[in-house]
Formats: sequence, C-alpha cells, structure tokens
Amino acid sequence: MADKQRTIKKPVSLSGVGLHTGQESTITFHPAPSDYGFRFIRTDLAEPVEIPALVDHVVDLSRGTTLGINGFQVHTVEHVLAALTGLKIDNCKIELSGLEPPVGDGSSMPYVDVLLKAEFDEQTEDRKYFVIDETIHYTNEEKQVDIVALPTDDYRVTVMIDYHNPALGSQHSGLFNMDKEFVSEFAPARTFCFLAEIQMLIEQGLIKGGNLDNAIVIVDKEMTKVELDKMRDLFSLKKAPHIGTTGILNDIELRYKNEPARHKVLDMLGDLTLVGVPLKAQILAARPGHASNIEFAKKIRKEYLKKMALKKHKISVSNDVAFDIYDLLKIMPHRYPFLMIDKLVEYDAEHNSVVGIKNVTVNEPYFMGHFPEKPIMPGVLICEAMAQTGCLLLLKVMNDFKNQLVLFMGIKEAKFRKPVIPGDQLVMKVKMTGKKFNTYTLKGTAYVNGQIVAEAELSTAVVNK
Repeated sequence: MADKQRTIKKPVSLSGVGLHTGQESTITFHPAPSDYGFRFIRTDLAEPVEIPALVDHVVDLSRGTTLGINGFQVHTVEHVLAALTGLKIDNCKIELSGLEPPVGDGSSMPYVDVLLKAEFDEQTEDRKYFVIDETIHYTNEEKQVDIVALPTDDYRVTVMIDYHNPALGSQHSGLFNMDKEFVSEFAPARTFCFLAEIQMLIEQGLIKGGNLDNAIVIVDKEMTKVELDKMRDLFSLKKAPHIGTTGILNDIELRYKNEPARHKVLDMLGDLTLVGVPLKAQILAARPGHASNIEFAKKIRKEYLKKMALKKHKISVSNDVAFDIYDLLKIMPHRYPFLMIDKLVEYDAEHNSVVGIKNVTVNEPYFMGHFPEKPIMPGVLICEAMAQTGCLLLLKVMNDFKNQLVLFMGIKEAKFRKPVIPGDQLVMKVKMTGKKFNTYTLKGTAYVNGQIVAEAELSTAVVNK
C-alpha cells in the first residue's frame, strides 16, 4: 500500500534567539494541505513574504543555508528542515517572526520536540517520492568533497568527515532507518565549530547569538588568558572558558562519540530537503558542507524535474497533438528520407519549449547500412531529430514559416546514453536557451520509455528563404 502524505494536527511554536543574527524570533509550525510542501512565511514584515523551501531560492551559504526571494531572507533553515524530513512530515506552513529560527541547543531536537506535541495527520494523497534509479555524483577536488546518490528502496545517509585535527580526527556516521534512528540518534546532534574560527565568524558578522550552550567548540589552537577573558565578555559568560583536556572547550561532554559526524548527517538531511520531494536513495558523502550539499541538491532536483517533465509529456502524447504529420509537411522543408519528426505534441510558449515525437521503425533507410544485423539509430540522426524539433519551436516563435529557414550550425556537449532501436519512440524535448541576433541556442533531450537516451546543446541560424 502506498505511503500517504502527512502534516501536523495543530499549530505549535518555539521562541528563542537566532544563532547568527542574535535576534529574538518565534517559529510556528502550521498544518498544510497535500502537495503544499514546506514554505517559510516572514510574518514580521509589513506584507508577509512566502519563501518556498526549494534549492532554487538558496541565496547564501556563509555559515548555514539561507533562503531568499525578492530581497527577503530566512537564515539557517537546515535544522528546521531536517526535523520535518526526519519526522516524515510532507506539508507544513512555517511562520517566522524574524530573519532566523531560534537556535535552541544547536541541534534539531527543539523543533522535533514541538512537532511531536503537534502530532501527525495522515492525508488522502499518496507521498510522491523521487526514486533515484541512476547514480548521481558530485565532486569538488579542491575541497576533497565527494557525494553520490545510489539506487535503493528507502532513504539512507552516510557521512565521513576528516578535518585533520587531533581533537576531531576522522569520523563517520550513517542513518539507515529514519523511523527508528532519527529522533534518538541524530536529531540531538549539535552544531560545532573550531576555536580558531570564532574570531573570523565574529568579523563576518555571524554567531551573534552563539554561546557554549548551542555549539560544540573544538580546540584547535592555544589561547592566552587575555583571549579567553575576551571570549567570556563576548558571549556574556559568568567566567572565562577553559581549554580543558578533552579537545572540547570547557570539556563539554559529547552526546555521542561521533556527534560532529552525526550533525553533518543532520545538515545533509536538511539541505537535501530543498530538492522539494522525499527521496528514495542511498547518499554517501565524504567531507560535505552546506555549499556542496546545495550543489548536490541542485543536481538531484534537475534530474527530478526532467522526470516530471517526461511524465507530463507522456500524458500529452496520448491526449493531445499540437502539429500532426499533415501540419508538419506544410511547415518543414525536409522530405523523405530526411524528415526526422512525426508530430509535435506540446508547445509551451511561456517557457519556449516543444515536445516532438519520432517513431523509429526498421524501415528507416539508414538501417540498411548502419549495423544491419543489429540496427541502432545513429546518434547524429538523433541530434538531427532534436534539431528539427527545435526548428519547429523557432518557426512557431517567429510565426513566419513560409519565408524563413532554420539552419543547423553546431552541436556541443552531445551525450548518447542508450541505443535507440527499431520499435522505439523518441520523445524529444527542446528548449530555447539563448538568442543573439539571428542565432539561437537550444537544449535538446531525447527519451525512450522514460529514460534519457541522448542530450545535446544545439545552435541554429534563422535565414530568409
């Protein structure tokens, strides 16, 4: 039986100070309808501003994940989003009376506690997962970051960190069962920083709400009494902190031996929530941070949107035709054996994109010479089919197909992922990505049975006949 979406039963609130802004704020979680997702609402403004929790709206990653729209922002959202994802909540309206949610103890547990009090309400709509069926990989060689998403039938996250610091060393942690492990093993893991970073963070205008109760400070340098006294004054402590012997400032006891690694899992859960859909994937990450998490989330969301577009196109193919073959013969200058498109099934004027169909049969003339014992459609002809689909887009945009001709100028970043054989139906989506004078750039993607078989960047020129 399919999982159902869920929200919370009643509004719940939490108040406190923001970690980086130092401002008092109240966060209130509200029930939301199916397919609403997560949206932050800034209620402290003259006109409330709504910011969807999507990676498209990430505007800053200085020391956390900041969302923004039209100049309005919400800072440090990752711990809030981790709590919602960890509790398998799908839809929630999140009102915030300031720039930043209250930091609590630097973990997701304060949010988890209030959300558990709200209880959960199962909704009628099925939960719409994005199932990773092909490996998605991100790497940053300079920072030695590697993140990969692998196919699996649930959601797992494994993280390895290595800061080359004796107090921290190499650590790893993995969340394998959200229901059983999140609340007890990961939600309480607190944020951390290094002692040497504190001055830099202050100079950047950050951690204005930071203290030794909402972050673990890892000792990576010696400090004089004067410097420790200065820290006491900065954080309004009753007495100066001490270096101690455990490698943690003030010898604060860790909740878990690998608490920093567990917190990195927490951060990743929160940042990947910005993909905008619950995942079924195994995530393996080496030395991740917010910047790499967000780049990875962008890659996943891009693949998700491709799949959603294809699903939409399949509906269009069966129910609608923008141009049939008789229309095409009036518009296209190509004829047998070089008309490489059978119909246009969708034209999206708002996004300057079209979807075309090519039915591949064994009677295609090129199969007589191209691997006749094992016929495979030549990749260059797939590109030609995408280009002809793009030609229809440009002629449709200009609305002057009688007097103008579209010439194919170039191909870049062409990739052929799977062979196309007789019996296949090519579904080709082509989008206009740029224009300069009479030249246009297009992005073409070809699918068979829901899987990408080819993609390329195409350039064309429009000339008078």
